[in-house]
Amino acid sequence: MKTFKMLSFDLINEGGKLNIPLIDGIIINQENSHKSWILEIFTSKEHKSTFEKYESSGDILDVHAIISFPENEPAPFKVIVYSIKEIGENISVLLKGTIKAQRNKYAEQLLKLLLEENLSKDELLERFKKGMRERPRLRES
Repeated sequence: MKTFKMLSFDLINEGGKLNIPLIDGIIINQENSHKSWILEIFTSKEHKSTFEKYESSGDILDVHAIISFPENEPAPFKVIVYSIKEIGENISVLLKGTIKAQRNKYAEQLLKLLLEENLSKDELLERFKKGMRERPRLRES
C-alpha cells in the first residue's frame, strides 16, 4: 500500500465541479488486483447531507483530487461513499473506488483549441496550465 496527502477534492456532477474544502485528506493506493483506492476526506459537517445522499443511493461518483503537491494535475477517480462519521463539528468521509484512466489526447486537444484563439505566448501558457489543472470538458472540433 502507498499513502498520499490529498490537497483538494472536487465532486464532479452535471452542474460542474463542487469543491469540498478539506481540513485534511489522505488517499491510499491499496495496490491489489482490483486496483482499489481509498480516499478519506475530513471536512466541515455542513457537507454531510451531500455525502449522505450518495451514501444512501450507492451512486458511483466522479471526483478529482490533487495529490501531494499543489501543482499536480487532478487525479480522476470513480468512487462510492462507503461511510460518514461525525467527529465533533466535522465529518470524516470514506470513499472507495478506482482511479480512472485519463484521456491520453486531452493535452493535445486542449492545445489545439487554444491555438485557434490566437493568444499571446504568455496567455497561451497560462490558459494551457489552467486547462490541464481544471480539465474542463472540451468541445469537439
